[in-house]
Amino acid sequence: MSQNLVDLQIDSATLDALDIAITQMENSLTGLISLTPEQRRGLMKMGDKSEAFCRAALNVAQQHSGILARDFDIAAFQRDQQTLDALRPRILRIAHLYQRLVDTEMALGSDQMVASLEVYGAVRVTGKGKSLDEARRNLGARWRVNAQDSETPPAGEGSAE
Repeated sequence: MSQNLVDLQIDSATLDALDIAITQMENSLTGLISLTPEQRRGLMKMGDKSEAFCRAALNVAQQHSGILARDFDIAAFQRDQQTLDALRPRILRIAHLYQRLVDTEMALGSDQMVASLEVYGAVRVTGKGKSLDEARRNLGARWRVNAQDSETPPAGEGSAE
């Protein structure tokens, strides 16, 4: 193989432990919610600049609770801030791990595609008449263009026969 970005084997014991850890995380965070795309679009969002505003507003609310409506829940406001502060470092760690998983998945897929193209190229060049006609047709089907798929083969890999 001319490319091998990642060479990783994960045994079943490691996968089992990973599944257990993910289940533990899911069970530990039962209060997490899921928003629909419409809900996400409709929410007021807190960015970096807004975070300082929110922290200052919480401080004012705590010091001057008498100016707020009776039903304003300062304790909930404070809990939201505390929970956000507690979750953020974990979100960053999980996001970093997620990105590494995605990058590894991409590299594995790329390694697979490069190796597969090498196999296909060898079959096209040296496989004629060596009982590989069906394999060549099956592999070449990936590159056939039809009305729904306008993908073309990579450079140097003409259309499939």
